[in-house]
Amino acid sequence: MNLELQTRYRTADARQQFDHWSGTYDWNPLQPLFFGPSHRMLLEALNADDRQILDIGCGTGLFAARVRERFPGTQVCGLDLSAGMLRQAGARRGMSESGSGWIQADSERLPFASNTFDAITCSHSFHHYPHAERVVKEMHRVLRPGGRLLIIDGDRDRLWGRLIFDVFIVWIEGPVRHLSGEAFQTLYRSTGFNPIAQRRRGGLLPFLMTVGQAVKPARTKRRQLQLIEESLILGH
Repeated sequence: MNLELQTRYRTADARQQFDHWSGTYDWNPLQPLFFGPSHRMLLEALNADDRQILDIGCGTGLFAARVRERFPGTQVCGLDLSAGMLRQAGARRGMSESGSGWIQADSERLPFASNTFDAITCSHSFHHYPHAERVVKEMHRVLRPGGRLLIIDGDRDRLWGRLIFDVFIVWIEGPVRHLSGEAFQTLYRSTGFNPIAQRRRGGLLPFLMTVGQAVKPARTKRRQLQLIEESLILGH
């Protein structure tokens, strides 16, 4: 399977665009019309057991702050490629004191140990990633066994969606690529997620949420016995 963009769109293009948008991003008319409803859908899918959350493409940190408001005990790490976006995120009160914070990094090379997070969220930035499969493989790596990946992006499966996201958005943002619902399912499945569920919201600006659970090899019986022995020794 190969979902990499066969276009001139590069990671550097995405960085430049988001740096340019960062100063006015929170006042963009799309916030109440598009991003706000998307954030609400993600919040409904999360729960208090998601104690460690990575928000990829965090932008100005608005969604991360909303997670902290809904689940005060949760630690949220926001990751973005854009220094401009992260400067805006750094101004948000209460995030650093909560054990949450911001990291500038490329989603193709996540600077975290394997099996770190309970959930990963990504809202309306995935179409900017030229190497989609590399990104999802990295997301799978840093999720704990059974951890969930939640990606929301524009829904281009119907005629109106294709007009918006394949024509209008490409005209504005350059040769980005919104995946179909079927392509998202195939991508998740091929990188180790199962089961997979999807939820859509229609209307003027339709979007699609795809949720998958990270399947990882169970610990071997020998390793399980080693862990039990270590815990008994520490107990004494």
